[in-house]
Amino acid sequence: MIEETKTDAKKKMELAVDSVRHEFTKLRTGKASPALLDGIQVEYYGSKMPIKQVANISAPEPRLLVVQPWEKRLIGDIEKAILKSDLGLNPTNDGIVVRIPIPQLTEERRQGLVKIAKKVGEDGKISVRNIRRDANEKLKKAEKSHEISEDNFHDAQNDIQKLTDDYVKKIDDLLSIKEKEIMEI
Repeated sequence: MIEETKTDAKKKMELAVDSVRHEFTKLRTGKASPALLDGIQVEYYGSKMPIKQVANISAPEPRLLVVQPWEKRLIGDIEKAILKSDLGLNPTNDGIVVRIPIPQLTEERRQGLVKIAKKVGEDGKISVRNIRRDANEKLKKAEKSHEISEDNFHDAQNDIQKLTDDYVKKIDDLLSIKEKEIMEI
């Protein structure tokens, strides 16, 4: 019962950290990254499709993304979708590929991105703490129904707290790395 609860909490906390890591890839840092375009949807035969499902995205240079659609007729739609996104990018096309230069970030924009990164990190830490709370409630119920002893309950609670501290530290480390990346000129 105790091991099952700890294992379950650990899996969920790992997912929370992965979610934070994924959200950080979407934050623009001034460097070209194909993940930057993950949230963009392109009109494709009457339905919306993620851009990476209709084109190949690469970063041949640190400040340039190249989008090569599988069908040439999609170039205009891809360009429009990128312009409509709130990424502040200005794509150009040559009839074969869409080139997206990644502009330098202003100091003000960098500070705004750091705030967004901190919010993402805090949301991740809140998720980890909620997982801790749920695990502790599960253990409390087991202790009240005499499935586990009081000593085992306290030991398990301490283990859950150590897990929580470890995963909160992982999120803080990710945030620190992302902040440095954003503030790098």
